[in-house]
Amino acid sequence: MPLVSSKEMLQKAYAGRYAVGAFNVNNMEVVQGIMDAAKKENAPLILQVSPGARKYAGPIYLRKLVEAALEDSGLPICLHLDHGDSYEQCVAAIKDGFTSVMIDASHHSFNENVLITAEVVRYAHERGVTVEAELGRLEGVEDDIKVTAAESSYTDPSQVREFVLRTGVDSLAIAIGTSHGAFKFKGEPKLRFDILEEVERLLPDFPIVLHGASSVPPRMVSLINGNGGAIAGAKGVPEDMLRKAASMAVCKINIDSDLRLAFTGAVRESLVGNPSHFDPRQYLRPAREAISEIVRHKIINVLGCSGKA
Repeated sequence: MPLVSSKEMLQKAYAGRYAVGAFNVNNMEVVQGIMDAAKKENAPLILQVSPGARKYAGPIYLRKLVEAALEDSGLPICLHLDHGDSYEQCVAAIKDGFTSVMIDASHHSFNENVLITAEVVRYAHERGVTVEAELGRLEGVEDDIKVTAAESSYTDPSQVREFVLRTGVDSLAIAIGTSHGAFKFKGEPKLRFDILEEVERLLPDFPIVLHGASSVPPRMVSLINGNGGAIAGAKGVPEDMLRKAASMAVCKINIDSDLRLAFTGAVRESLVGNPSHFDPRQYLRPAREAISEIVRHKIINVLGCSGKA
């Protein structure tokens, strides 16, 4: 099965009131862990690559890993560029075989965001590639993304219809209180479901995306800290809130930090428990298994897309 765009899978997710998981990939073990879970649950999925991951692993290596995942699984897979920050970056990804790209021009003015997004949409649609854009700004730090609380802003629902009509974008990432990284909330977690409801009213049947949607399970944080780590105070989005969002207009939920936490926790536990180990396979195997476990949990209990491939 060839790579697919996100268009049909997100349309099905909207109709079925579930969400498709968009999992960030950086290396072989992460890809293998995600695919193991998806195969077991017969779930559609989006493998997404950030510009930072392309720098780290190299575009050719990442593309070949995804090709291997396709051949091994036979599942519908969309290869998505996460947070492309320019027209040129999106074009490069499309030329490299990506079937979906995100143009993130949310740090520009509304009109500039429209102009940049529309330019990417024209190029992408001529080649059968879907486009995601962002309206509103999420706080947090992840790879090259650094947005302070003062710079962040909720999505203004009154702008969404005009933005979609003027750009022709296929899906829209909105800001309702999620944030990038493992430190999402200082107080009680809260999402602005009122904004999501208004967006859904103004854009019926249109796929909405949540970024910064890892849950940062306390057990993972404890595992890392109990094995020499130092990430006290990490807090994510409660899974019941994400499940509620997936039952509404949210059709794509991005998950990255939870994968990093699962991987790191397994590696730390393995090395601390086995100080004589020096073969990377000895500690990367449990890390891969941890990725599979967390992704399978998300597919079943958060996204609701088990059996939807």
